[in-house]
Amino acid sequence: MSLFSSVERPRTGFVTKLFYGFGSVAYGVKDNGFSTFLLLFYNQVLGLPAAWVGAAIMIALAVDSVLDPLVGQISDNWTSRWGRRHPFMYFAAIPSAIAFLFLWMPPAGLSQVQLFAYLLVMAIVVRTLITFYEIPSTALGAELSENYDQRTSLFGYRYFFGWWGGLILTMVALGVLLIPDAQHPVGQLNPVGYARYGVVASLIMASAIFISAAGTHRFIAHLKPAASTAAFHLGEWIAAVRGTFANPSFRAIMASALFTSMAGGLGLAMNSYFVTFLWELSNAQYAVMLGSAFIGSLFALLISPHLSKAFGKKPATIILYALSAIIGPLPFVLRLLGLFPENESSLLIPLLFGLAAVQLTFSINANILGTSMIADIAEDIEIKTGKRSEGLLFSAASVIAKAVSGVGIFATGMILSFVKFPANAQPGHVPQEVLDHLLMTYLPISVLMHICAIWTLTGYKISRAQHEENLAELARRQAV
Repeated sequence: MSLFSSVERPRTGFVTKLFYGFGSVAYGVKDNGFSTFLLLFYNQVLGLPAAWVGAAIMIALAVDSVLDPLVGQISDNWTSRWGRRHPFMYFAAIPSAIAFLFLWMPPAGLSQVQLFAYLLVMAIVVRTLITFYEIPSTALGAELSENYDQRTSLFGYRYFFGWWGGLILTMVALGVLLIPDAQHPVGQLNPVGYARYGVVASLIMASAIFISAAGTHRFIAHLKPAASTAAFHLGEWIAAVRGTFANPSFRAIMASALFTSMAGGLGLAMNSYFVTFLWELSNAQYAVMLGSAFIGSLFALLISPHLSKAFGKKPATIILYALSAIIGPLPFVLRLLGLFPENESSLLIPLLFGLAAVQLTFSINANILGTSMIADIAEDIEIKTGKRSEGLLFSAASVIAKAVSGVGIFATGMILSFVKFPANAQPGHVPQEVLDHLLMTYLPISVLMHICAIWTLTGYKISRAQHEENLAELARRQAV
């Protein structure tokens, strides 16, 4: 029995969505740190070769992805007075924040091999610890509501806070923490600010996790019970994995997630280089550009439930992925053709901002709907296996996202090496032929990944009608 239980189930209204979504600030801070600053910090500031940094991040993600299904299965079957999910959420808060802090504070005087080892170990520790929060917390969304459209709204808040939390801290880092000085005229290349960034980020991460866990604590007594008496049993885990992957809709959305995660990991890692060396933006201009993601995530929060109602999740997601794949590469293609404003032009920032806001609105909407589609598979699997496996479902999605986004980051290091991008480069001093070669290598890979994501998603089978039929069947079984 929960300490905060009540006779009637609490309503999954606006306040609940706020508390549930707010926890993703921790993941957003961590993810933005890895995607925006980590490669730049260890490569351009500390001098570790880009390929080494990419390899360390990829290995860490691969190791972490092995743990995700175990955490998901243990969470599905955990029995405690605080239910299946909340014990892990509370546990992860402080350790994950401390580990993230030390990621940005490597000891001085390390050789390149030692620095690589330090990065590898700390990246593994950070990602492992945040998994103990992220998997149970995401799975909780499928339990807070079974409604087809309300689930989309719940995950919309999760994406909204994930984006806004990470972006606000990134803007604070660019404007306050990563400050230029006499030796470092570009703030992103000033090593002093990264320790300050680590302190602020770790405090935000711990606070967000605690607030979200406490804010959803009152639902514990009303959530689905554990599917097994054992937290982890190898035979049950293998059977659960088989049952999950036997579902055609799950296979389709996981295949789509594979390609979108690779594209996202590649795009986010490359963005730091594009902003700094292609567009040559200052910290202030970079901070302005981040506002496009605020707009995109806000519109996605507001629009995604309406898209779910109007078109259904699968058709809307396919359309959104296609539009994102068209808008995203447009500035780079136009620059290669000589049709985009030069860096000194007053039109550069408005055009980049507008195109980025539109592209992010499309892509974040697609991600929200895709996550809600994963939640809808829970009932479909329960009908066939008799067990709830939200943790395993979302852990499998997390495995795909982490492992292949790591491949995207690794590919960034490989691309930078392939085009012979100079180490310790300064904006304005990278040869134009190197920048052109970088774009012509990156663009075809990114577009191909998006096309594959759209094609594989066509195999998803659960419509609104099918979901409601699944709920009705489960209600009949429970009534017997």
